[in-house]
Amino acid sequence: MRALLEARLPIDRAVVISSNPDAEGLKIAESLGVRVSCIDHRDFQNREAFDAMLAAEIDRHQPDLIALAGFMRILTNGFVLRYQGRLLNIHPSLLPAYPGLDTHRRALQDGVKIHGCTVHFVTAAVDHGPIVIQAAVPIMPDDTHQILADRVLRAEHRIYPQAVRWFLQDQLRVSGQMVAVSRAVVHDSVIYSPGLQD
Repeated sequence: MRALLEARLPIDRAVVISSNPDAEGLKIAESLGVRVSCIDHRDFQNREAFDAMLAAEIDRHQPDLIALAGFMRILTNGFVLRYQGRLLNIHPSLLPAYPGLDTHRRALQDGVKIHGCTVHFVTAAVDHGPIVIQAAVPIMPDDTHQILADRVLRAEHRIYPQAVRWFLQDQLRVSGQMVAVSRAVVHDSVIYSPGLQD
């Protein structure tokens, strides 16, 4: 979230909404002068009631885009359909590999050599929406879960702002599971690796 707020994106306003009143992101957003709101998920008996209140709060701000960052709740199908085509998420793996939780540990256990992160449109199928951009990072022999997580997070901070920028500049075209980026420079749409020169 901080990477998005500090990326100088072409936006006229931003609001950070959290489901957890103790979320560090709320403090970060406030320190950057961004409006915040909280809909505590523990105040609701079920996901549908929470999602309805969350949608009402989102609609109050009339956003062009909803970017999930650190939002660890599965959204109902109705919520996802309401914002279809305007709901982005970042996931810490090279989807479709390792959907769900605990991606870094699973990658290390499986002995894969390349891991990474994915920005995708949210659909009813969790972590299976159309992919906008991915970044690959190597897995080193001495990596721990935390070392790998930190390396992937640095890549997330590069690609999520880029995906949001493309969306806001109307450069994304979605057809089924495929996302095309119009007017993109070739090196901006390939998989990044640590050897990439800026």
